[in-house]
Amino acid sequence: MPTHAVHTIKSPGHTALHLLPEKAAWLPAARTLLVADPHFGKAAVFRARGIPVPRGSTGGSLQTLSMLVTRLGATQLIFLGDFMHARESHSAGTLDALAQFRAAHAGCAMTLVRGNHDSHAGDPPPALNIAIVDEPLIVGSLALKHHPEPEPHHYVLAGHLHPCVRLAAAGDSARLPCFWMGERVGVLPAFGEFTGMHPVRAAAGERLYAVTEERVFALPPQQERAAS
Repeated sequence: MPTHAVHTIKSPGHTALHLLPEKAAWLPAARTLLVADPHFGKAAVFRARGIPVPRGSTGGSLQTLSMLVTRLGATQLIFLGDFMHARESHSAGTLDALAQFRAAHAGCAMTLVRGNHDSHAGDPPPALNIAIVDEPLIVGSLALKHHPEPEPHHYVLAGHLHPCVRLAAAGDSARLPCFWMGERVGVLPAFGEFTGMHPVRAAAGERLYAVTEERVFALPPQQERAAS
């Protein structure tokens, strides 16, 4: 089974957040799964605009998400913004895949915290039965947002930046998505398979957790400051 990491948020109750190699986060006390930036239908947008990219990225992301909801027994799934990529994402194939996913998990409450792409793409169809709210969404001691901006009384979990780190060894290097956890704000990696990444560095008081297909691992502080 893939190996996750546990990050304890310095908030009232010291909330335990499980960081998953599927680029999602799990709040076990609330049985809530958090996903940032799925950008469903992005490949369809590219093809609609004349850029020949492979099919299947939305289906692959939904398959992974379906596995997580089932494996964890999630009762709530919250999307931290950028659910769909653009207006052209509302293609028949993308909407059908989303409908099948929703039907398979009808007992799981789902909420979208609107992000910047959602304002252009439009809200998911009502038939998907996804609650839609503006940021922040307060869940216990947490403020769930799309934009990683601090809140005065809550720890923020957000997306938007698609963080990654570049690790180098023996003349080779690789970029890995990462969780970027600060003292007041934590940023999840982009969940979508067909998304870009933005290199980040950890400042004092921050932690980076790199993600591979099989595990999540904390970078040593000196390596965090060198990562770019």
